[in-house]
Amino acid sequence: MTVGIDVGITTTKIVALDDGAPRGFCSVPVAPDDPVASASGALGRLLRDQRRPLSAVRRLAVTGVGSAAIGEDLLGLACARVSEFQATGRGGLFLSGLDRAIVVSMGTGTSIVRAGSDGIRHLGGSGVGGGTLLGLSKALLHTTDLPAILEAAAAGNLAKVDISVADLQPANLGNLPGHATASNFGRLGGRAGPGDYALGILNLIFQTIGLLAAFAARQEGLADVVLTGRLATIPQAREVFAGFAGLYPVTFRFPENPEYATALGAALSI
Repeated sequence: MTVGIDVGITTTKIVALDDGAPRGFCSVPVAPDDPVASASGALGRLLRDQRRPLSAVRRLAVTGVGSAAIGEDLLGLACARVSEFQATGRGGLFLSGLDRAIVVSMGTGTSIVRAGSDGIRHLGGSGVGGGTLLGLSKALLHTTDLPAILEAAAAGNLAKVDISVADLQPANLGNLPGHATASNFGRLGGRAGPGDYALGILNLIFQTIGLLAAFAARQEGLADVVLTGRLATIPQAREVFAGFAGLYPVTFRFPENPEYATALGAALSI
């Protein structure tokens, strides 16, 4: 097997490739101040799940912000180091089946790369991401329990926290439809509840990322944006990004196993 490990800020993701095809995925929380333990634990769990011995790993690649703490080997296996941007681009293209695209990694923060046969290039990013979701939820909802946040958001009403274009002008404003957001969290006088705030947080995060990705695609002359990272698994993400379909000539794609794109790309890069 070839194994790729993405050591992130909050979780470590790991993927096994067998004959070029993904055969196993798993993730573990990053141990405080000890990414080596997290990477070792992820590798051990993967091997247990696959019922394979350590000797089955022929090549091992590490990437992510926490990979710098890992030495030349992990559990006696030599480690190849792969740029996180390179890994994100390779993984995003593989999962989507596209030849070229803008690939967005929505993790604790967000990074945006252009990926294609002519190479992978980091375009930029944003501090808005999963860390924003948990931080704002802690402040507004007094919880960082993601399942509870998503459950609350499922019953939320954006009209109680956001101002839409229709609120400002009865008819469409230029090419903007009435449902487009004019101001996130701009409705200060409304009687919003926890669910409304939860949905408003998700909407703010996904709209910010979607707008940056759409601008990047336009700049690079590309029509496809591949969304990866754990945030891409949140149900509300599809709803928010679908709202961009009529505003920008971009197709947002949600591949399977998006949270493992960077780990997969690391394995594909060696």
